[in-house]
Amino acid sequence: MSELRIRAAVPGDLDAVLAFWRTAAEGTSISDDRDGVERLLARDPEALVLAESAGELVGTVIAGFDGWRCHLYRLAVHPGHRRRGIGSALLTAAEERFVRLGGRRGDAMVLTRNETAHHAWRAAGYTPQEQWRRWVKPLA
Repeated sequence: MSELRIRAAVPGDLDAVLAFWRTAAEGTSISDDRDGVERLLARDPEALVLAESAGELVGTVIAGFDGWRCHLYRLAVHPGHRRRGIGSALLTAAEERFVRLGGRRGDAMVLTRNETAHHAWRAAGYTPQEQWRRWVKPLA
């Protein structure tokens, strides 16, 4: 694999990112549209982290920090590029960002049914917190 480039997304990347998630990410979110990602970048321009190899988008992670907690979303690696350290490189970049911002602990949103992701998160040192349950309410 050619050298991996990790960088923050810019507005010109949004269409490519949304298409990438349709291929590489498990499940969809109410925020998986151009408006949602534009709002993310407007509020926190460094939150969406991309991995590129030979100019091709091969991975993403959203590393959001609200001043209190560090949240990880949309860790996705292109199916044809998995098991090459891309996910680990993205998590390292996200964790370094959190430390620079004063974050103390990262948490990840991981689908219960996504067993492949469970193995990846465990390998990265993350553990599930069974005492917590996510509660949601659509606002739109």
